[in-house]
Amino acid sequence: MSTIIKSLKTKILEAKRTIVFPESDDGRIIEAAKRLASEGLLQPILIKTDAMGDVPSGVKVIDPETYEGYNEMVQAFVERRAGKCTYEEAEALLKSPNYFGTMLVYLGLADGLVSGAAHSTGDTVRPALQIIKTKPGISRTFGYFLMVRDDELLIMGDCAINPAPDAKALAEFAVESAKAAALFGLEPKVAMLSFSTKGSADTDETIKVRQAVKIAQKKAPEYAIDGEMQFDAAYVESVGKKKCADSPVAGCANTFIFPDLNSGNIGYKIAQRLGGYEAIGPILAGLNQPVNDLSRGCSSDDAYNTAIITAAQSLTK
Repeated sequence: MSTIIKSLKTKILEAKRTIVFPESDDGRIIEAAKRLASEGLLQPILIKTDAMGDVPSGVKVIDPETYEGYNEMVQAFVERRAGKCTYEEAEALLKSPNYFGTMLVYLGLADGLVSGAAHSTGDTVRPALQIIKTKPGISRTFGYFLMVRDDELLIMGDCAINPAPDAKALAEFAVESAKAAALFGLEPKVAMLSFSTKGSADTDETIKVRQAVKIAQKKAPEYAIDGEMQFDAAYVESVGKKKCADSPVAGCANTFIFPDLNSGNIGYKIAQRLGGYEAIGPILAGLNQPVNDLSRGCSSDDAYNTAIITAAQSLTK
């Protein structure tokens, strides 16, 4: 992980990115914000709460109760929700640090948001989907993990959000994951996984992945995306050569798209627990601006690293 973070630090150091932490009453978040500010990597913003303790030097604090632009923010939220929320309902929602912080990102007053140390995934993702929304041409967000072991880095998704994505969604995951691979210094080689390799089985499940491959290749021909293929054909050179010798991905894939959430969540946890990989994430992808969700069991190091990743995401489109 240290090699990846070191590389990303170089990317963001001169960019002067601003990252919002809504959970200012959590000691892990305070420690991460203090470290980020003291190293000059980015500008942390804490959303003031009644239980917030001492503010570290270099960390900015915004109090929703006294924020001068609050009325304009409420109006912008109502307009963004396009009839789904009254002014009064918007005022109540924006008392929530997650909603308030997400609006700062949407209005361009911050470059990204990190939450989840004390909130559920839904509490973090819901405001992002309602306010920031997904990129043009992207139907939904998804979550990938960075899998790190020694100097090896792999990307696995979707392992966090969508139980049963269709072919179009899988294609979107593949393209956005390829972009993520490039961000983290990899030459993207994306394998779209199945229990079948290149037609060895013909079922609704394998046909879906096959269709997704065609959509992804048409959508982003600049990336090496191939499938459907079994994991060993994607990862093991000798198996890849035997099963699909003409594939630019087989046997050397570094980015893996699972056909559904069952296999994705199980797969990354097997790699983590049995394979000895460190799992960093889930990192959310597909949004117009970056928002990332921490585990409630996270450490201050996790919050620190996720903020750096979020800042790096904000540099790309």
